[in-house]
Amino acid sequence: MSWDIVLFNSRQKINTVADLDENQLEPTDFKGILESSFDQIKKDVNHREIFGTDFRIDFFADNEHSSNFMLSINGENGLYELIELSKKYNWQIYDSGIDVMIDLEKPEKNGYKNHKEYIEQILNRK
Repeated sequence: MSWDIVLFNSRQKINTVADLDENQLEPTDFKGILESSFDQIKKDVNHREIFGTDFRIDFFADNEHSSNFMLSINGENGLYELIELSKKYNWQIYDSGIDVMIDLEKPEKNGYKNHKEYIEQILNRK
């Protein structure tokens, strides 16, 4: 099951997406940075798949810079790779599954563990 997140590049510390100030967002070459940061990338027209140890990151790419960028992650290690990139480039990460910004210093606070619990909750409702 994939896990959707959004990367933001903003001068503002984003606490919630509802409080987002679009004037603080900065256009970024997310695709270029992601492609240059990983070795194993499968490219198919505008679709990209990054492969790493126990993870896969999927996204659709174009040549436009943007202030936010949506990705799908399979595997917890993918989140930790993106957290390290986010720290390096001052990005922020929004977890669409649990509707929170991920604490880059304490990702276990609201990251993958909570996502797994959320998915289990959904599956148990059936």
